[in-house]
Order: sequence, then structure tokens, then C-alpha cells
Amino acid sequence: MKVFLDHASTTPLRKVAKEAMISGLETAANPSSVHSMGQYTRNLLEDARDSIAKSLDCNRSEVIFNSGGTESDNQAIKGLYWERNKTADRKLIISARTEHHAVLDTIEWLEKHEGAEPLWLDVDQLGQIDFNQLREVIGTRHEEIALISLMWANNETGVITDIPGVCAIANEHSIPVHSDAIAACGHMPISFRESGLAAMTVSGHKLGAPIGVAVLIVGRSIKLESLVHGGGQERAMRSGTMNYPLAMSMAAALEEATEELGWREAELGNLRDYLESEVERLIPEVEITVKGTNRLPDNSHMIFPGCQGDSLLFLLDIAGVEVSTGSACQAGVIGPSHVLLAMGKTEDEANGCLRITLGYNSTKADVDKFLSAIVEAYIGAKRAGLSAR
Repeated sequence: MKVFLDHASTTPLRKVAKEAMISGLETAANPSSVHSMGQYTRNLLEDARDSIAKSLDCNRSEVIFNSGGTESDNQAIKGLYWERNKTADRKLIISARTEHHAVLDTIEWLEKHEGAEPLWLDVDQLGQIDFNQLREVIGTRHEEIALISLMWANNETGVITDIPGVCAIANEHSIPVHSDAIAACGHMPISFRESGLAAMTVSGHKLGAPIGVAVLIVGRSIKLESLVHGGGQERAMRSGTMNYPLAMSMAAALEEATEELGWREAELGNLRDYLESEVERLIPEVEITVKGTNRLPDNSHMIFPGCQGDSLLFLLDIAGVEVSTGSACQAGVIGPSHVLLAMGKTEDEANGCLRITLGYNSTKADVDKFLSAIVEAYIGAKRAGLSAR
């Protein structure tokens, strides 16, 4: 039987999410229609919006449904950039090289096509941004800044950024901040209202909803230029027929994840600590990449010297254990982790990592199966060495 320890790539469908989606699929109507069936499905959509707003501590009007985290990040970054440049010349976008490619590539697209100027904040060896650099840039160039985009928790390493602290600095000069909170949501307390953010991305399938639904939370006072034009749905930010069954499913998954957060956070943290202590005992040369900094309880990121992470991954897969070497959103491309390279790791170190991520249905037995397979997998991967590039 396969053991799934790659929840940061996607999380198995929760029962409540499946039931909510099936319930929605049983009624076929367009939520924009004015007849009774259309208005019934509109009510289903709005109930889902209310539920998500409660879970994320925001206003219901701030919840914008779309198809996924990548679309949300594109919508937030491009939309804020275009809106901010309508009234002034603001080309500077502040971010970090440890961001997800949905953020990195969007900023680089704006640089190439719109003349944006990216400013990449330095990060230390644990992946934490340089707040002194952030303060200095904002203090000296605040009139040039279009926006700041920084993830709440890193999808590869689990490192948590002090997003309210970032917003406190930025808001002194009315600079909008966007955060990709996909990795963080459901694994740590999140309050959009208290964060100071202008926009926040959350994806359904990382919470136990189906692939294909996400939300962009956009503050009521924030204006965004839309990527998609048409019928004006979702505050005219995301036109198109609303997918109410998936919205219902995401709302149910997020509600359950939020309700169980306190005890689940402690449970997964204990399980992760057990995993790491046992791996260190079995393989003393292993490096727990970001041990000693503020990080998510479900994420364990390790570097195994002298081997390729993908060799480890394949050997563990053969043994019935599914993990990853980093983000699964790079279309299956194998290469050194850009996150680790930004943290100052060598290319060999960035090639030799594994990411083990736990979820709502992870058990000690799952971790024990990983532990029973990792030594033999490491021996085999070291034998293959670092040559397979």
C-alpha cells in the first residue's frame, strides 16, 4: 500500500468536500440566471462565500473565486501593478527569489512586457527575508513602489514570513501587499482582517478540495485591473460563469481545516519532530534545512549529502512512499531548488533535497514506513551519486 507524504503538492479530497461538491452538482443552473433555479444556485455560491469569509476572517465581498492559485497570483500582481500605474509611474515590485514560480514568473513577465523593475529581497540561510533591507527600500523609494508580494509560508521549506510585520512597514506609505498564503492556510492561524494585506491567495486543493478552485481575497478598498473581461462577475475582477459546486467544496474543506487547526497543528508538529529525530539518528549526515526558524508544523525539508534528490524520490516511490524534492508546479522539470539556491546553498545541496509534508490523514504508521525505507534509498541514491544531471 502506498504512503502519501506529499501534501504540499496536493491533499487528498476530504469527505466533506466531496459531499459538498456532489450536492452542488445535483442542481444544474447558472448562478447569474434570474429564474428560481438560477437564484437557488446563486444562494449556494453565496453561502460558500460566507463560509470562506468566516474561515479567513474577511468580509464576504472580499472573496473572489477563480480557478487556482496560479491564476490568483497573476490576478493580484498584474492587477495591482496596472491599477497602481494608472495615476503615477510606479515600476518597482518588491519580492524574494524564494517565492513560488507563479509569483516569480509573473513579476518577470511584467518586467519584460510592461517595464517593471523587480527588487528581490535578500534572504538568510534559513530563508527569512531581510527586514532592514525592506525598511530601507521603502524608506527611500516608496513613491516608486507598485506593490510588494511575499508568501506567508514557503511551499518548499515551510518557512513562515512575518506578513503582518511586512504590512505594517508598507502601510505607512500606502503600499499594497499581496501574499500567496496557499502553503500557510489550514496549517497556521490566518486572519486577513488583522494582517494588513491588500490581497491574499488561497487554493482549494491544498486544503482537501478538488483541483480547479481557489480564492483571491481582495480588500474592499483595493482596486484591481482585471485579467478576464466579460460578464462582470466577482466584483468585475473575474468574469465568467461561477463554478458553485467547486466553491461549495472549497468552503467545506476550509471550514473543516480551520475548525481542527489547533489540535491538528500540534499533532502534525509532534509527528514531524519524530520523523526528523529518527532520520537524524538513522542518517547522521542529513541536514534538516530550516531547523531553528519559524516554520509550518506539517513540513520537513532535508538535504541528503552526496546524492540527487530525484534518485531518492524514485527509490522511495518503488518502496511505496511518495514524497517530493520541492514544488510540483514546475511541469515535472527536475533541477536544483531555486529556493535553496536563493538561501545560499550550493547546486549539489540544492539537488540533494527531499520535502516530506504531512496532512490531515497522515499517521505515525505512514512516517514509520518512510523511516523503514529511507536508509536503503539513501544508500542507493549515493551509489548513483551526483552525476545524473
